[in-house]
Amino acid sequence: MKNILIIGCGLLGSSLLRRISKKKIAKRIFVYEKSKSNISKINKLKLPGKIIKSLKTGVVNSDLIIFCTPMSEYRELILKINNFILPKTLITDIGSSKIETSKVIKKFLKKGIHWTQSHPITGSEVSGPEHGKDNIFENKWCIIIKDKNTTKSNLNKLTKFWKKIGSNVVTMSSEKHDRIFSITSHLPHLIAYNLVKSAQDFEKNQKYNLIKYSAGGLRDFSRIAASNEIMWRDIFFNNKNNISKAIDLFIKNLNEFKKDINSRNNKSILKKLIKTKKVRSKIIKLKQDIDKPDFGRN
Repeated sequence: MKNILIIGCGLLGSSLLRRISKKKIAKRIFVYEKSKSNISKINKLKLPGKIIKSLKTGVVNSDLIIFCTPMSEYRELILKINNFILPKTLITDIGSSKIETSKVIKKFLKKGIHWTQSHPITGSEVSGPEHGKDNIFENKWCIIIKDKNTTKSNLNKLTKFWKKIGSNVVTMSSEKHDRIFSITSHLPHLIAYNLVKSAQDFEKNQKYNLIKYSAGGLRDFSRIAASNEIMWRDIFFNNKNNISKAIDLFIKNLNEFKKDINSRNNKSILKKLIKTKKVRSKIIKLKQDIDKPDFGRN
């Protein structure tokens, strides 16, 4: 890639900016960011790349455009870039759900333009360019969405790009992607938000200073629940059908735990606890985490 345009420079956008610069993946990096606060932080941090005020400047001069904005902003941005985007330009994104965004892309993106969706599996509960890291993608999975309109050339270009970033690349359909991440990512975040809300409601009703005595469980869930609310609202809305099914499955299993507890079914509950405990070892074996306590999640 000669020139790359990053649209949206928060946590992941700024991390990409840092990584692309460090690895010398592009000759020039353009950054389009509408938040004045983020622009100020980017300048203060002296991050690489050229901040542009006009989308046209970056779009007409770039080989690759990466959308790093909330998914609810895609439609407006697509309508803006349609006026001057060239057929040679490849577009991708880092959104966490794909079926609904693919519908938006198909409906509003100018014909003849190639958008191949990506999803790097990384992130944090913090947001903003000041929290970006150049190694955040290192050895993490990146999903590239392959559908009937995906060309081999564009798939190869994006695979090469994400591997240079440091990610492990796998391809799948948008349907499979959204089903998988409704369970592995979207439901856990929803549970975290709901658990923290339940603690808040309990604290209010009982008039206890509950949060003061947060144990490890609530503390760790509160970290997840501190994630960007706009991003997660978009994910919940865009993947609503799969998430609704995941919620139903969760409620079913929760009711089974409730039944075991109320009936003091020792055999049944121990079987569940032992079986689920094994997942942690599997995650570590697959190098998705390290076997070391990290209470600050550094």
